Amino acid sequence: MVQNNLRRFKAEVFQALAHPTRIAVVEALRHGEKSAGQLIEELQLEQANASQHLAVLRSKQLVVNRKEGNQVFYSLRDPNLIKVLDVLKRYFYSHLSQTMSMLEEIRNEEAHKNK
Repeated sequence: MVQNNLRRFKAEVFQALAHPTRIAVVEALRHGEKSAGQLIEELQLEQANASQHLAVLRSKQLVVNRKEGNQVFYSLRDPNLIKVLDVLKRYFYSHLSQTMSMLEEIRNEEAHKNK
């Protein structure tokens, strides 16, 4: 039962992060709080598009917001989310490195065949 709940939670987090713009928003909040306007400008988003992505991140409780006057500020609910993204980055580079090594081996084999 607990294991299923944990898997469901993980799936919901990954669903919330399943769009490059939402990942960009999370990464933009790496070093702290930013206003919606700052995020829109920094990520070059349309206001409506940014609102949709921020709503998804809020609904999955990955970001929190607070209002100050007519501005809304966003921050990560838990900075450990950045660690997850950093692990995925290392995972990506590891696979990229392996792929590059395989391509180099193929090139070397082709070069030896053509001699």
